[in-house]
Amino acid sequence: MKILFIGGTVFLGRALVDEALRRGHEVTLFNRGQAGPTPSGAEAVRGDRGNEAALRALAEGRTWDCVIDTCGFEPRAVQRSVRALTGHADVYAFVSSFHAYSDWPATGVDESLPRHTCASDASPDDVPYNALKAGCERAVEEGFPGRALIVNPGIIVGPGENVGRLPWWLETIAHGGRVLAPGSPDRAVQLIDARDIADFMLDRLAEGGTGRYLTTGVQGNTTMGELLGACVDATGAGTELVWADEQFLQDHGVAPWTEVPLWAPDIPEMAGIWASSSAKALAEGLRCRPVAETVADTWRALSEGGCPRPKYLQGKTPVGLAEDKHDTVLAAWDDRRSQATAQQRLPDASARQ
Repeated sequence: MKILFIGGTVFLGRALVDEALRRGHEVTLFNRGQAGPTPSGAEAVRGDRGNEAALRALAEGRTWDCVIDTCGFEPRAVQRSVRALTGHADVYAFVSSFHAYSDWPATGVDESLPRHTCASDASPDDVPYNALKAGCERAVEEGFPGRALIVNPGIIVGPGENVGRLPWWLETIAHGGRVLAPGSPDRAVQLIDARDIADFMLDRLAEGGTGRYLTTGVQGNTTMGELLGACVDATGAGTELVWADEQFLQDHGVAPWTEVPLWAPDIPEMAGIWASSSAKALAEGLRCRPVAETVADTWRALSEGGCPRPKYLQGKTPVGLAEDKHDTVLAAWDDRRSQATAQQRLPDASARQ
């Protein structure tokens, strides 16, 4: 296939490009050249997707079997890309997000549930961040009616992760010693490797597939205990995981998800974060590798310098618990456990009478 990537140098985009090249496809990348290098074997066309003249110059006299858009975050910008490429590609594949669904993360979702209300020409000033992906999807569906492939990933991990969730855990655990872990080790978690999404998308495009697919791991494909245990095994640091009560962590000002990545406490607004269905994609060929394999590969990439060292989750929200705060909360947890143990050892007053 001849594939045009918009983006294609960061995390999932890079995984898609690498796999497309490995399969022998003819690959063109259109981006600003600021996020990462162009892989060997791919053609680079420099330009900003917000510049209509650059988009027209890209498309002039050229056609592709498909476009894969991995970096569309603003509906108006995606709409420009779609209009410029109409008539120049057979299929437009767009990487969206679970954020497009209005019920998530309070409830689990599937392809049948409603998306946020957001126009296909909306700007970031018009709607909240979580709704923008829904507007981007509509821009693609309107411009390529019946010829759009929409993929809604859940929480993506794997080598090259630029968000910092799994890398933070690996680097923290690699320091050794004792590390706070949130809640119960039995809490189910639902993750997917970027490389598995890449395989699925390219398989669907090769088969002429269109439509909409949620792509996340099988429900309960790992637990927090298994995930963090895999981090301990991968790093070889012999770190002790100290499992602290969720309410205790929140009472001590520890923020779920950002300060402790991948921690979704048992609260209504996050009740469905690990409960969505990728049954449709699984039935049509999505294959998910073991999470322990993803953890080991991510640590190898980090150790070899093949992963970025991200500083932010979204916008300007830091990822990970600061070391001094971690140690303070850990000491408080140790003190609470010591007091509880001492209380248990006190003789019962009625027994002394």
